Amino acid sequence: MNTPLTPSDRAEIFGTDWNEDWPAEAEQRWGDTPQWEQSQQRTEGMSKEDWRRVKAETDALNADLAAAKRAGVDPASPRAAELVERHRASITTFYDCSRSMQVLLARMYRQDPRFSETYDSLEPGLTEWLEAAVEADARAHGVDPDAATWD
Repeated sequence: MNTPLTPSDRAEIFGTDWNEDWPAEAEQRWGDTPQWEQSQQRTEGMSKEDWRRVKAETDALNADLAAAKRAGVDPASPRAAELVERHRASITTFYDCSRSMQVLLARMYRQDPRFSETYDSLEPGLTEWLEAAVEADARAHGVDPDAATWD
């Protein structure tokens, strides 16, 4: 049987910056949403190895996002669209994420200093670049970012 990660497991996988208050805050903010329920269902069976894989994939994605921003990749380019799709796929590890939802998440990254600091520590301006890339990809798929909804 898979068991939940212990605090020492989380520190080993995610580093010592892991804040034990984050899960409770996430539940408080999103605990009444279908996405929270879906996330709980998808993660309850995850092993320590699964979490290591998720962490490695996230680190690789973040490195590729930072490299694209650093290289001056146009947020509306096919390369940026590939990265945006990987970003959305990383979210769907936990819950289904439409392009419209991804637009709202990218905006939250910019608005919440903890998220923007995380992205911008990888590459200055990465949060805004990611938001622009997500919005460009949404437009390319017929989603108006100005009318984005959580659906």
